[in-house]
Amino acid sequence: MSYREETHTEVEEDYLLKIVLSGDASVGKSNLLSRYAKNEFNSNSKSTVGVEFQTQSMEINGRKIKAQIWDTAGQERFRAVTSAYYRGAVGALIVYDITRGDTFDNVARWLEELRGTLFLCHLFVSLSQDIARSCVVYQDIARFCICLSRH
Repeated sequence: MSYREETHTEVEEDYLLKIVLSGDASVGKSNLLSRYAKNEFNSNSKSTVGVEFQTQSMEINGRKIKAQIWDTAGQERFRAVTSAYYRGAVGALIVYDITRGDTFDNVARWLEELRGTLFLCHLFVSLSQDIARSCVVYQDIARFCICLSRH
């Protein structure tokens, strides 16, 4: 019996989707979520400790959809805790910082960590494009995605 059934409340949404944000520390996952959910940006944001989440509701084709978007910490010391939050997710955004090549190099590792769960969709998001210098070349990104599609 679900919580809603036990409390006799009506279901407010037709679909509840769990989506996780993953990637290295300090790539902008928290600000990406904050911008989407609250239209806010904090250039002095602190690293996430463990996990945090926001919800966002929308209507698509007459269906009410509620997305739970989980922001996971990118630091190694939180890996055991954050990986538990991948279960039950239907999608993942793997975030990297286009000005820090090492964060792009780690995308494959994050994808491998996520593969143990049942995801329907993975999306790669590059942030910090407002900064003039870029360490990650678009051809490298294209090659990575082509290799990924072959596996």
